[in-house]
Amino acid sequence: MIRGLLASVGLLVAVLPGSALAQQPDAQQGKSERTELLQKSLNPLADLMSFQVQSNFNFNVEPGRQTEYVFDLQANVPIRLPKDWTLITRTIVPLVNEPGSESGEGHTFGIGDIQPTLFFSPPSSTAFIWGFGPVAQFPSASATSLGSGKWELGPAVAGILTWGSWVVGAQVYNLWSYAGDSTRPAVNQMLLQPLVSYTLPGDWYLTSSPQITADWKALSGDRWTVPLGAGIGKLISIGKRSLSVQAEGYYNVERPAGASTWSAIFTVQLLFP
Repeated sequence: MIRGLLASVGLLVAVLPGSALAQQPDAQQGKSERTELLQKSLNPLADLMSFQVQSNFNFNVEPGRQTEYVFDLQANVPIRLPKDWTLITRTIVPLVNEPGSESGEGHTFGIGDIQPTLFFSPPSSTAFIWGFGPVAQFPSASATSLGSGKWELGPAVAGILTWGSWVVGAQVYNLWSYAGDSTRPAVNQMLLQPLVSYTLPGDWYLTSSPQITADWKALSGDRWTVPLGAGIGKLISIGKRSLSVQAEGYYNVERPAGASTWSAIFTVQLLFP
């Protein structure tokens, strides 16, 4: 199942540029400014500054089938570069409420490991945007259980196609540890996030963007986390400011022992067009 999933996402990313070029004349026809703004908010590589807060509830974490809560603060800032290149900076700061590793232990709350990503995006069509660059993770966690204790670095790549009512693409990165607490385990982890969104009348949209992860240091039975699910969202206006709100639910069809069985995610994204 895992190999088939990776192959499908890889094929999708491979054919996106050709599809975008073939469909570009029709892709932007008949769209309102609101629809274009909505689709930009769904595109992590769009030339759009945004700030979002995201509540992640991860249910049935062992022991005791407890709930892990992660509150992510994320800023996306595009920077214009010479020769029509764009640098998209994304920084994620997590606040974590982690259940104890032993039965009867309380929760630990604090800041997790901060993760910045830089995507360099070359000149492209409005329909297809892609980018590549480094991703890092800093050992900023305020408690041992909230982070890896390691300095981590790796490559990231993403490609997003906007066609008609669809926003389709994927992003992937891999992190390796290179320094940090020598008593903590080394890190070699991948994240693969496919993205499929469909815009509806009235500024509503359907979306699915599961975060598939692999811990290459773990045993094969505990290596993969594969969520399946989807969500719904809407672009709304408050005064002169636009924001996107969405709710998602995912069930982990493959997960390490003791990990969460399913998650609920609520996101509010403030847009600065």
